[in-house]
Amino acid sequence: MSALKLQKDLTAGPITRTILGFAFPMILGNLLQQLYNIADTLIVGQFLGADALAAVGSSYTLMTFLTSILLGLCMGSGAVFSIRSGEKDEEGLQAGILHSFLMVGALALALNAAVFFLIDPILYFLRVPDDIYGMMREYLWIIFFGIFATFLYNFFASLLRAVGDSVTPLLFLGVCAALNILLDLLFVIKFHWGVGGAAAATVAAQFVSGAGLLCYTWVRHPKYRILPGKMQLKRDIFCEIARFSLLTCLQQSVMNLGILMVQGLVNSFGTVVMAAFAAAVKIDSFAYMPVQDFGNAFSTFAAQNFGAKKTERIRAGIKSAVVCSVLFCLAVSLVVWVFAEQLMLLFVKREEVQILEIGVQYLRIEGAFYWGIGCLFLLYGFYRAVERPGMSVVLTVVSLGTRVALAYVLSALPALGASGIWWSVPIGWVLADVTGLVYYKIHRRSLLNDCLADDGVEDDS
Repeated sequence: MSALKLQKDLTAGPITRTILGFAFPMILGNLLQQLYNIADTLIVGQFLGADALAAVGSSYTLMTFLTSILLGLCMGSGAVFSIRSGEKDEEGLQAGILHSFLMVGALALALNAAVFFLIDPILYFLRVPDDIYGMMREYLWIIFFGIFATFLYNFFASLLRAVGDSVTPLLFLGVCAALNILLDLLFVIKFHWGVGGAAAATVAAQFVSGAGLLCYTWVRHPKYRILPGKMQLKRDIFCEIARFSLLTCLQQSVMNLGILMVQGLVNSFGTVVMAAFAAAVKIDSFAYMPVQDFGNAFSTFAAQNFGAKKTERIRAGIKSAVVCSVLFCLAVSLVVWVFAEQLMLLFVKREEVQILEIGVQYLRIEGAFYWGIGCLFLLYGFYRAVERPGMSVVLTVVSLGTRVALAYVLSALPALGASGIWWSVPIGWVLADVTGLVYYKIHRRSLLNDCLADDGVEDDS
């Protein structure tokens, strides 16, 4: 299949079918990406025990935060790429690619150097118990080597998705997820390298996906090649890329910083709660990951149509996306509620009664409210697409601010304890949804009319 056939024009065709068709490879791809750490967690939990599970699981929360910084930068740039694609502005798209790669790449290198230097203060901040400190430090020291590879994959995946190709990133992830699992089995079970082996397996797979997607883009899409000698750097383009990328990065990192702060609170309850949270949060993330990717797909759809000045198509897309997201979330909520214990048993042994009980409680509280996070992801994507990335930051602050504050308050109540942390999450989702919907109702006309202003076209709808 040619590279050209893999690209989809999201400004034409049946709306629901177009969004779902574009979203499906993204959803499947991100589910495969989750296998990177889930494979580590599952294999470590079954073969190395509860302490190793707690160490690797807690590391996952930190790595999610670090990855969210790079993902946010790439997603912000991707919004600009999508708008240029909708405008059919090939020169503007090429310029954006160069400026974004230089800016985000430099920040990725700086982040990579910083985490090695700050590893011990980070572990202290997370209040890691002494009995797993050494394992967690060993795992992180190795896993940090994959940060730049994560940037490469997310940058070129964002570029390809922005121009309508959501299939190619999926294909690379499929190969690399399988490689990660095979290396996990080899390094942990065959070679007995412990948590360090699990980390090494993940890093190797990350470099295959990142370098592979870079090479694919270079060979199959010559017009997207990053050739500084043929392009002039411009301040206004840097400013535009920076505005989208840094605000989206702030939104993503604030969201995951809040989760990281909650991880520190979870750690204060001891290894049993840590292990339960480590396993349950993987299931939780896996359960609502499809609606996160659906929100990102909707964002690309909205951005391309924003660039093409098709406001009615955006409005129809909003209605379709909300219905699809809510229906999916309700179905997943039912599955998680019914099979919570069976899902936990994938990560822990049946004799770990306390861990099972706490994990099931977490899943049933969170799982009942997946519709809240589904709507929130759509709001994030919409505001990026219509050039209001700052509003996504506001919604994240509302959601995570509520979550962190309530987590500390509710968990201090003897009647709730750790379950107070679990209840704080859906409350934050719902409050952020209400904030985003109220803002949309008040500014609905101006949000979509902005894309018509430059041409003097009026939207009578």
